[in-house]
Amino acid sequence: MSVTRTFDLLDRYKTKFSDKTDIFTGMENGAWRKYGVAEVIELTNKLSYGLLKLGIQPGDKIATVSNNRPEWNFADHGMLQIGAVHVPVYPTISEEEYLHILEHSEAKLVIVSTKELYDKIQPLTQKIANRPPVYTFDTVSGAKHWSEILELGTKSEDVMLRGTLKNRRDAVSPDDVCTIIYTSGTTGVPKGVMLTHTNFIYQVKYIEKIIGLNHKHRALSFLPLCHVLERIGGYTFQYLGMSIWYAESIEKVADNLKEVKPNVFVTVPRLLERIYDKIIEKGKDLEGIKRELFHNSAELGLKFSEHNSLIYNAKRAFYDKLIFKKWRAALGGSVKLIICGGAALQPRLARAFMAAGLPVFEGYGLTETAPVIAVNHPKDFRFGTVGPILGKEQQVKIADDGEILFKGPNLMPGYFKAPELTAESIDAEGWLHTGDIGEMILGKYLKITDRKKEMFKLSTGKYVAPQAVENILKESLFIEQAMVVGENEKYTAAVLVPNFEFLHDWASRKHIHFHDNEELIKNTLVVERFQEELDEYNKRLGKTEQIKKFELVAENWTVDTGELSPTLKLKRRFVKQKYQTKLGNLFNKF
Repeated sequence: MSVTRTFDLLDRYKTKFSDKTDIFTGMENGAWRKYGVAEVIELTNKLSYGLLKLGIQPGDKIATVSNNRPEWNFADHGMLQIGAVHVPVYPTISEEEYLHILEHSEAKLVIVSTKELYDKIQPLTQKIANRPPVYTFDTVSGAKHWSEILELGTKSEDVMLRGTLKNRRDAVSPDDVCTIIYTSGTTGVPKGVMLTHTNFIYQVKYIEKIIGLNHKHRALSFLPLCHVLERIGGYTFQYLGMSIWYAESIEKVADNLKEVKPNVFVTVPRLLERIYDKIIEKGKDLEGIKRELFHNSAELGLKFSEHNSLIYNAKRAFYDKLIFKKWRAALGGSVKLIICGGAALQPRLARAFMAAGLPVFEGYGLTETAPVIAVNHPKDFRFGTVGPILGKEQQVKIADDGEILFKGPNLMPGYFKAPELTAESIDAEGWLHTGDIGEMILGKYLKITDRKKEMFKLSTGKYVAPQAVENILKESLFIEQAMVVGENEKYTAAVLVPNFEFLHDWASRKHIHFHDNEELIKNTLVVERFQEELDEYNKRLGKTEQIKKFELVAENWTVDTGELSPTLKLKRRFVKQKYQTKLGNLFNKF
């Protein structure tokens, strides 16, 4: 059958994979609960019937605020096949952002997953003029449960309502807006990105051809489903007829990987950095020949290339039996593909994981492009780039100032209720100005060098691309996070978040006693050790990029504390405001 709209994916399951008993699997009451094809379609249709009885009209907005779980898909397909618009929202944003999104999107109904989210969002809906009702996936005392919508649909499943659903489905055009995704916003108020069924399905049909997976494989989903990268991954896995398992939580991902043994998952670089750092830290605890073998294998991994020699492959096969197989076991032992996006991936990580038999492929795109513009894949990849352009209908060109411009079937129709913002982003010739700086390598592979708005100029007139420098600094086991600064100053400096787990172990070995992290980062030996680390990494940087001064901070940067966006991007404006004093110290302003 032809898939042109996102909810057609369920019909494809029914036609091609009808005996599938685990389309979606989630944890319920301490045990894995599997949903087969027939049940998924039945629940989706009942939800649609219920929404019809509640009076939901084509174009009406329904918001979901939920962790990853099978029910998210029932809601997604159930609302879209009656022509409603899905507004998925991050479960980790501020009350001000929730209020803005619910008001701005004109949500007619809200579905949340947990009591915690219900307690946060239900009072906010009372401040909105239309006071949308709030339903929950979990059972919450005093709250409307989503099963009430299903029951309404069950009671109303008559011939007339079935006809209404068919008419609504038939009336949905592939070019209709199916979702509004509000950008997580590292600066300013979130913008509502409108995306169509075509925006998604166009990409799905290309990705399906290049990732080398089929209906026999399993995916583990843990990146938030409201993140456009996880969403396109989910739609692609459904197109392939795969089984999708939903992690219990980010904290349980390591356990779920071993239990589910997935063949593929979608992630962001930050999580791969943490996995790699933990592997290296464990290696440093080894002794004697084991430590030497581990060190040699890690060094070999960093030399992995697109075309390895026979000698290299022989060495890799040796270390594979001793070391690399343990890397794979830590991720479940069955991983065939890791899709990475959302931020720049350090090339060394891609090389190291590839050498260990864990293929990591980085891609690039924006929420506004739903999201894939370019992607490395098993059939064609190049380290240090985000790969070739995805589809032949897509166009990329580099502007005179280095900015990446884009046209293609996956380009958004615009920002919701913001034509002036749309005009700022998409020029009169239809080119999206991505805000990213890049270049084409060998006329084929796209390389991202930095964000246009994040590049800064020193008082000497030289430009610095902070992301590139930060990625190099974060290769250090001592450095968890970094923000490079220096706009209009004489030199480049950095605010550094230590990897406290590693630093505590190092301090213990050096017999450094401390009461808390604040005391630790002020210790002379610690400061000197970080200076030594920077001296080494500065050798790899150009003169203007080298870090001349640095400040350590005593707390980790997280989504909850505001330094990171829900997609784990650095919120530079927030960090600069938070550490005004430290920034002043860096440039002798106090």
